Amino acid sequence: MADSDTLILGARALHLADLRRVYAGPIRVRIDPTALGAVTRAHELIGRLAAADAPAYGINTGFGLLAQTRIPPAQRTLLQRNIILSHSAGVGPLLEDAIVRLTLVLKLASLVQGFSGISTELARFLERLINSGLYPCVPAQGSVGASGDLAPLAHLSLCVLGQGQIRRRGEVLPAAEVLAQEGITPPALGPKEGLALLNGTQVSTALALAGLFELETVFAGAVVSGALATDALKGSDAPFDPRIHHVRGHDGQARIAQVYRELLAGSQIRESHRACTRVQDPYSLRCQPQVMGACLDLISQQALTLATEANAVTDNPLVFPDTGEVISGGNFHAEPVAFAADVLALACAEIGSITERRLALLVDPKMSGLPAFLTPESGVNSGFMMAQVTAAALVAENRMLCHPASVDSIPTSANQEDHVSMATHGARRLLSMTGNALQVVAIELLAAAQGLDLLAPLKTSPRLQGAYGTLRRTVPFAPSDRLLALDIEAAAAAVRSAEVQALAHSVLPSYR
Repeated sequence: MADSDTLILGARALHLADLRRVYAGPIRVRIDPTALGAVTRAHELIGRLAAADAPAYGINTGFGLLAQTRIPPAQRTLLQRNIILSHSAGVGPLLEDAIVRLTLVLKLASLVQGFSGISTELARFLERLINSGLYPCVPAQGSVGASGDLAPLAHLSLCVLGQGQIRRRGEVLPAAEVLAQEGITPPALGPKEGLALLNGTQVSTALALAGLFELETVFAGAVVSGALATDALKGSDAPFDPRIHHVRGHDGQARIAQVYRELLAGSQIRESHRACTRVQDPYSLRCQPQVMGACLDLISQQALTLATEANAVTDNPLVFPDTGEVISGGNFHAEPVAFAADVLALACAEIGSITERRLALLVDPKMSGLPAFLTPESGVNSGFMMAQVTAAALVAENRMLCHPASVDSIPTSANQEDHVSMATHGARRLLSMTGNALQVVAIELLAAAQGLDLLAPLKTSPRLQGAYGTLRRTVPFAPSDRLLALDIEAAAAAVRSAEVQALAHSVLPSYR
């Protein structure tokens, strides 16, 4: 990998585009030398405080409800070791490599800002894990989103003790074995270092960022499939007139209306029915800018929150070398992430909902003017009948999943941690929801392409013809019934393709 592709940590704030790269695949990182200086100053302060008599939380005291318990000097290394071991209580399936990689980068980016008190040796250890493609095995369940993501971050940190497991190129192996093979020696933990590793919102934030990036993919695909469906249904482009959206004033609505205008420009199908007698289209066609624009605004707002959190220092206590202070606070509380995840879930549910409604129009001959269920010989053929049922089932599932997680606080740690965010599972469900919504969009893309073929020889616009052609490279017209599951799988890949995404992703926050 060229040095220009290396992500420098500590020199500037991480951008959403940087984080999308981390999520997309293996990456090399390098800690900025200036940041290492800040790390050293904070670590030296921790050393002085550890040697002093005054109580300092997590340095010479216990944790949580045990914060009043003083730890003698001989047991302070054991204290840091024990917090990692005791907090490694996660359960459930392992987080995917992309999430773990994103978590590692976020954790290291936070620690090298110089407010956590870790050693440069620990920072370099995490840097080598990332650059070697070594991803600790982290169970997905067990965090309530305060005091940070304790259980998953503890599992992430087990390899510092030479314990736990690491996934390397897809193979799960004992951490000690992998580290030895790679020539990586874990550093001995000093005061506060175990606590600095465990405290923080990095798992919640990584999951929410992954949900954001996947939702952007769904959004762009839904705009394209929605435009194709509009043309296949002989919908009007008048509702996308810029004057309508100017007088309302919402930025997302105006931006996405422009995208629809550009996508539909030059369509032979549109020109064929300009003089038709239909006065208005159903809402799922006519109100696409209003619905998708509102979703775009929500996505953009939550992207700002998550970008801020990605650059935040969220462990506790925090170290301020300039004044020689260590201050306990609550930056580990992931409420901003929880709210962002809840709002993204609402947007995801709505994108799927309006997409399914257009699909329902396409298969209904009374609304579409096309053959029933988009099959030339209905009766002996069922066409897209069950595909629409599948889409309806996925939309219903997403409605259930979008219940807000942030309102479900449960006290923990003997009521010391008496209000928590539930950000972690609130963010984790986004990946299930975006997966469901992507399938709904894929089914609409299939149905819209089938509808276009049934309108031949008229053609859609040049831009939409490109999306149609991307699908048709792998999925031909269906003159009769066949195994639709395979078509849906291929259509989902088409939705993710660069050709389809490029038609609409310019309005999305991580591409701006």
